[in-house]
Amino acid sequence: MNAAIDAGVIARAYLAPERPFDRWHANYARWKLARDPLYPGVLPLLRDDPQPLLDLGCGIGLLAHVLRGAGAAQAYRGVDFDAAKIARARDAAIRRQLQDVTFDTADLSLGVPAHRGSVTILDMLQYLPGPLQANVVSGAISCLVPGAQLLIRTGIEDASTRSRITDAVDRIGHRIGWMRSTPQRYPRREVLTAMLESAGLQVEWRPHLGGNLFNNWLVSARRPA
Repeated sequence: MNAAIDAGVIARAYLAPERPFDRWHANYARWKLARDPLYPGVLPLLRDDPQPLLDLGCGIGLLAHVLRGAGAAQAYRGVDFDAAKIARARDAAIRRQLQDVTFDTADLSLGVPAHRGSVTILDMLQYLPGPLQANVVSGAISCLVPGAQLLIRTGIEDASTRSRITDAVDRIGHRIGWMRSTPQRYPRREVLTAMLESAGLQVEWRPHLGGNLFNNWLVSARRPA
């Protein structure tokens, strides 16, 4: 794990004194930061990015903590349609006194919030039906100014065993109540690449497997300066 990511410090931000026996979000944060290669993977790409960042499907706001813990100072706005997660994200950000960080509820079926800068879509596209996936990616692309980047972490639709395992775990996440919706469809690599490249973006795909069996990929798409 990247030394700049202190899972213990971040996890403690999700311990609410008024709920002394509620450790669910703290335990999740500790596990996610320690075991998932997501944040060590995106941090080097975002740490020195001066562009304001819009985090679509931010969940409980872990990315904001990771960025501030590494010294990144760009303005951060996280949005998610789960109001309970946004409430936890706001509470934790206040406890750690994160600066220039905001969280809002947003229904992406109504469009991507207005933004000019970089955008992240991390582990979220598969919960949207195909047409809405395309709308969200197009909306994210429209936010990019010269030099800004769109980072996507997602599983992809293929016939691999890893793809089936990824889908099964995402469905478990819904059954235990962590995700409010079931996976709809994983994007196809060639379709997503075509969307990004047709918008004039420089696109790079990186396998993002870590020490697990998930079929995750990290996509970096940058608008030339």
